Amino acid sequence: MPETIHENINSHLQDFSSQIDNDITRVSIILAAGHGRRIRSEKSKMLHEIWGVPTVLRVADAVRTGLNSENQIVVVGKKAKEVVQTLGNHNNRIFTHQHDQLGTGDAVRIGIQPLTDADFDGDVYVFPGDMGLLTKKVVSELMADFKKNDCDMIVLTAEYHGDPELNYYGRILRVPSHDINGNSSGDDFDKVIEIKEHRDIIETSTKSPYKVQYNSREYEFSRNNLIKINEFNTGVYVFKLAPFKFSLSQLKNDNAQNEFYMTDMIKIFNQNALTVRSVYASDSSTVLGFNNKSVLKEMDRIAGEKVYDQLKDIITIDDKDDFFIDDNVVSQIIEMDKKYAPLDIVIGKGVYIGTGVVLNRGVNLRDRVYLSGNIELGKNVRIHENVMMTTFPDQTLSIGDNSEIFQGNIFKGNLEIGVRCRIESGVNITGSDDHPTKIDDHVLIKGTSYLFGCKVDENVIIEHSVLKCKYIEKTIQRDGNVKAIRWILPMPEGLDSIHPLE
Repeated sequence: MPETIHENINSHLQDFSSQIDNDITRVSIILAAGHGRRIRSEKSKMLHEIWGVPTVLRVADAVRTGLNSENQIVVVGKKAKEVVQTLGNHNNRIFTHQHDQLGTGDAVRIGIQPLTDADFDGDVYVFPGDMGLLTKKVVSELMADFKKNDCDMIVLTAEYHGDPELNYYGRILRVPSHDINGNSSGDDFDKVIEIKEHRDIIETSTKSPYKVQYNSREYEFSRNNLIKINEFNTGVYVFKLAPFKFSLSQLKNDNAQNEFYMTDMIKIFNQNALTVRSVYASDSSTVLGFNNKSVLKEMDRIAGEKVYDQLKDIITIDDKDDFFIDDNVVSQIIEMDKKYAPLDIVIGKGVYIGTGVVLNRGVNLRDRVYLSGNIELGKNVRIHENVMMTTFPDQTLSIGDNSEIFQGNIFKGNLEIGVRCRIESGVNITGSDDHPTKIDDHVLIKGTSYLFGCKVDENVIIEHSVLKCKYIEKTIQRDGNVKAIRWILPMPEGLDSIHPLE
């Protein structure tokens, strides 16, 4: 990479970086340099979404809250600018750049450099940026385990469920009960020896066992034993910074890929009489990572299942396999249930509810309703099939209590609809920043109608009309009824460009 490009990227990273707080003795390093080659995408691997949120953003939030520490270093690589802009500025977050893809060990080496410069002396937590199902609970449990165990390094592991032949993760090799000579392993029993990568296991001879030394004793594993180990490496590590920096100088890249691997640090720690332990993740699904589209899709499915499990006894979701509710809205529903249960909210098949939407008791969203933006629904609002409502970030769209929106309508922008309104099919209503639309209570709009930037008085009926930047006044007729607005159409333009076909 040319030096000018290096300088440009590093300058960009500095613009988004803050400073580590040395008073907090915990810092996380998020490895986000992957770029999607194996997932076959031009988009950075870290920006692929799990349940509507870029995976690296999910990891960063789970780690920050789980560790109760703002200190965070994100190592970026390909598509660095896009990843940095997605994460944005944050207190005590630093971005560093891995110019060349030289392995996880090299990425962590780059990640700890700011800690040396900041004279940091504490615990370092390393997480892959593609672990999009990671939770605050798993991170906080890992922190508690590291504090409780007397060790220099911990590896977070998980249990593989399924056919061992299809397990492509690195296996955790632990000290067996007896060494190769039949002697008891004593206090060494069950300690972590090393991580054996799947590709190395496949190359192991079926005739002679794999032999390894630990604490001056020799142990052996047959190829079949290695394959059947179901404890796998998640790529999450915790270490004390001082011994890690001491051992890092011994990390080699003498492998087929000529890369530096964090997995090799376990063997180096053991050789330096440093203690390595491992702990299981309480939920194996939370530590999944992805390298292809099928696994990414499976992770998204798991995320959806977890959302459904949180909400299934609070609201009605017609199809547990076909809906989307943003995480913030999920939290809102749970909090609302604590205050106002029962909620009587119904979510139809294929409904999409994005961030910024505020639901209410008795809301009924029928099939394929799409809500995205700052949308506030009153109590008992009923929205029929295929309705789309959207706003830009600084706009608000609100619908009052007991209003009903019929199928296929499109509402956009700054728009306020009052209580007990009825908007029948074929209606398009828009409000801009300069020309918001406000519809008072008990209004009926039907037919093929379009309103933009209008103000509509209460009890008005509008039918088959196109109204732009108009005030629609409530006019009482002699019989006491409100005068209806019908067939209001603008004058045609461009008639001179229309000719009969010959």
